[in-house]
Amino acid sequence: AKNENGYPPYNIEHVSENAFRITLAVSGFAEQDLSINIEDRQLVVRGQQEDDSENRVYLHRGIAARQFQRTFLLADGVDVSGAALTNGLLHIDLSRTKPEKVVQSIEIKTG
Repeated sequence: AKNENGYPPYNIEHVSENAFRITLAVSGFAEQDLSINIEDRQLVVRGQQEDDSENRVYLHRGIAARQFQRTFLLADGVDVSGAALTNGLLHIDLSRTKPEKVVQSIEIKTG
């Protein structure tokens, strides 16, 4: 994963032999504020909230609307199997497909 400021924090869990889960803490983001894309074997998670501060008067503003981009490099054979947003946590499920065993016979030619 790469991101300069470490936001948002995340966990990577080993769920089973061929399954993993990335969980990002995205409190304050709605589903429409988030996007998940695969770009050249990289999982890219972006978040952008609309700034609605024009209609509000803050006495203290400690929760800022901020955008982020978090990138994870996917290994060969790892695919995204689903995503869910629950209680401010974005869960992205990954699965690894077992490579098929390929047997190939090579003909030997006589010279």
